[in-house]
Amino acid sequence: MSADTADLTKVDSAVSGLSSSPPEEKKGHRRASSSAAGVYNINDLEKEGKELQIAKETQKLNWKLNTSPATLDDKDTLKKFLTTPPVKKIDLHFPLGLEVTARNLKGVTIKDALDAIHKQFKKKADDELELPILAGFEWDREISWTSLIVHQKLEGAASGGGKKKAKKDKNEES
Repeated sequence: MSADTADLTKVDSAVSGLSSSPPEEKKGHRRASSSAAGVYNINDLEKEGKELQIAKETQKLNWKLNTSPATLDDKDTLKKFLTTPPVKKIDLHFPLGLEVTARNLKGVTIKDALDAIHKQFKKKADDELELPILAGFEWDREISWTSLIVHQKLEGAASGGGKKKAKKDKNEES
């Protein structure tokens, strides 16, 4: 059988009608990376030993993991960078072992992190989540330089998203 295949030549009917000139190549005009200036690769920061600072606003969000980040009232907070200095991607590590990655070539924002988390939890019912509220993020260089630890809590503060409860309380008082 191998003797038969040696005599075969490669024939492609789709190519046979085309001209044999090679396609034109654009030289020296490669598209620049779409990452913004001042946005770092997390691995480079580790090599340089640069410290990461996490945006404090994440602790005040009282965001439920299985709801869309778009439902949050504070839209300006979502636009802020998750870390200082901004990074292109960062792993978010949950205590039970789940790990999600937030990516944005222009710098990972709080919204990018919440979107990555929401993608994992959007199909879960409220009663399936043991700790449904985001408490914040923690960066511990001893554990992992390239990832943040996600902290969760059982209930959010009364100020965040508890509009229905506030109405009930007013009705009970009068």
